[in-house]
Amino acid sequence: MTDTTIRSVADLPITVEPAIVVGAGVAGLVAAHALMNAGVPTAILEKESRLAEPWHRRHQQLHLNTHRDLSSLPGLAYPPGTPAFPQRTAVIRHMNDFSGENRLPVQFGVAVEEITFKGDHWALRTSTGLRLARNVVIATGRDRLPFIPEWKGMKDFAGRIIHSADFGDAQGYASQKVLVVGAGNSGFDALNHLAGINTAAIWLSARNGPALLPKRISKIAVHRLSPLMARLPLWIADAVMTATQRLVFGDLTKFGLPPAPSGGASRLTSDYTAIAADDGAVSAIKSGKITVVPAIREFTRDGVILANGSLVYPDIVIAATGYRTGLEPMVGKLGVLDGKGVPLFNGGQSDPKFPGLWFTGMRPSIRGCFANAGILAKAIAKRIAGAAGASSGASR
Repeated sequence: MTDTTIRSVADLPITVEPAIVVGAGVAGLVAAHALMNAGVPTAILEKESRLAEPWHRRHQQLHLNTHRDLSSLPGLAYPPGTPAFPQRTAVIRHMNDFSGENRLPVQFGVAVEEITFKGDHWALRTSTGLRLARNVVIATGRDRLPFIPEWKGMKDFAGRIIHSADFGDAQGYASQKVLVVGAGNSGFDALNHLAGINTAAIWLSARNGPALLPKRISKIAVHRLSPLMARLPLWIADAVMTATQRLVFGDLTKFGLPPAPSGGASRLTSDYTAIAADDGAVSAIKSGKITVVPAIREFTRDGVILANGSLVYPDIVIAATGYRTGLEPMVGKLGVLDGKGVPLFNGGQSDPKFPGLWFTGMRPSIRGCFANAGILAKAIAKRIAGAAGASSGASR
């Protein structure tokens, strides 16, 4: 029989756990659920004091861009009467219901600081002490840290610069001049809400054109077609999305939006750019309520100089400039991250140099994060359970 007890530097016995999931967001909860169903004892470590903390912090108007039927956690439907695109409070409740009904072993207030490989197991240095595990599934999210570029002169700007994650109440922008930077998913989410507010001015600074789809075409929720789109070759999915965007919105370059550098499906896989959803912003662009302007060159005390040398004078700048994983302190020394901090492998993929290290929920998907979390979780659980079974058989 293999001894699974390792002695720490303090000479105290520490059991090597079969699996630890780091992060109790959607991806982490679903991964733990799949592992437990596969017979793998699993612990979930969550640094916050409650589930869905990032959802609690986001603005009140936030709704999913993914349809309710493709955004439910395994075995649990949203309650009757939930809107097609659930509001943030419905998502928070759904996550708590899923955790409670499945008795998921979430340990709150435990931050994982660094993970190191010990040859046949992993050592996790946490805020509450050392933990050891055969398998570690990192599910801390691809949007863990809001990212704002270091624009020249921004520290001297007299107005406010916030990240789209801190958008807040849309009514707070009434009578304000607002510059939204970035025409991606987060940028259009902000613009969709601002389009219905009586602002003094709205500008959209776009360096690249978006991959943009409507939430609905007639009464059909576009996202419900995503499972079909995900099965298409990239070039066909790109062509379908481009044709749909052009058919629904027309030629948006006439209104100042730059052309997209590549197709929407291709950008998901190449630079992890999520597909934007329109819910009023395009109409506001066409009516002139939102003015599309070039990229930012630099800030002055009173305004923003754009790439073409023109100036705008916003009261508030909303940086819809993406997120970072923030994984460098945890696993940066292992060489498993790319230049932007995104893991080099995800889901059932792994690095043979680091057996037992897994990542989930680190890349966007046409299906959306909820549906994709289930697919990735099953792949990880199959690999871990299979490896455990093979090891057990070899030891007999």
